[in-house]
Amino acid sequence: MKILLLGAEGQLGGYLQRSLADIGTVRASSRHALDESLRIDLKDTAGLLSLLARESPDLVVNAAAYTAVDQAEADSEEAMLANAALPAVIASVITSWNGALIHFSTDYVFDGTGTRPYVEDDPTGPLGVYGKSKLNGEIALSRMSADHLILRTAWVYSLRGRNFLTTMLRLGAERHSLTVVDDQHGTPTSAGFLAKATALIAQKWMRERRSRREASGIYHLTASGETTWHGFAQAIFEEAVQTGRLNAAPLLLPTDTAGFPTPAKRPAWSVLDTTRVQTVFGITPPDWRSELRTVMSGAYDAGSST
Repeated sequence: MKILLLGAEGQLGGYLQRSLADIGTVRASSRHALDESLRIDLKDTAGLLSLLARESPDLVVNAAAYTAVDQAEADSEEAMLANAALPAVIASVITSWNGALIHFSTDYVFDGTGTRPYVEDDPTGPLGVYGKSKLNGEIALSRMSADHLILRTAWVYSLRGRNFLTTMLRLGAERHSLTVVDDQHGTPTSAGFLAKATALIAQKWMRERRSRREASGIYHLTASGETTWHGFAQAIFEEAVQTGRLNAAPLLLPTDTAGFPTPAKRPAWSVLDTTRVQTVFGITPPDWRSELRTVMSGAYDAGSST
């Protein structure tokens, strides 16, 4: 299977390069790809169309996205281009060679007023530009004929790049105390698990075109369980001390969302029900707390140069 990975330099993309290599030949595209033929600025629609036609992959895995949630409030045009227009462009051409697309979306498509884990068919209601842009991408794909999977995930983290885990480790080393929001609920999901699960899903999904078409649609893919940002931070510091990443944990103080204002409003409840992806693809999400321990042990980054 020939796989074109878009956004290969991002947090998730780095792990996808490794996991997808187990199921096919990966062509990793990014703005700074070493292979000039795979170097693409995703704002360049003509360049993207040329890349897709030249590669004609069996599967496109789109890990490219605009993820600056707060910045999107002032940069809606770029967010909409990356998160809504880009997947539509991909889907518009891959049908020419019976290609398929795996695209990632977010818990931010929901308004956060739920009291139970969201299922795929629950009403959406994004609170900000980022969520709206991702929802628009979902809607665009649903209206096109290309075989596609939309994997909604949440609270993605790893030991690479900028994310909640690396931010907490940095601040924990710099400060004696931290205040973290304790009234937003979700499921921390490691980029390593997400990449491995995506490869397993892709392998099963791509086996036969008829079943591929029948299984197309939206799936929720996160770890299991739930916590708050404060609870996540507390677990991070516990693991950081145990693994020697920090000498001591800072004093951790809870606050509510009102005490930590941001340009973009966050959903208070972001827990996703993963029953469908378990049933259709046999994925068993790990408990978020045990998965954090795996991440902090360095298991996903062993042998990696990034």
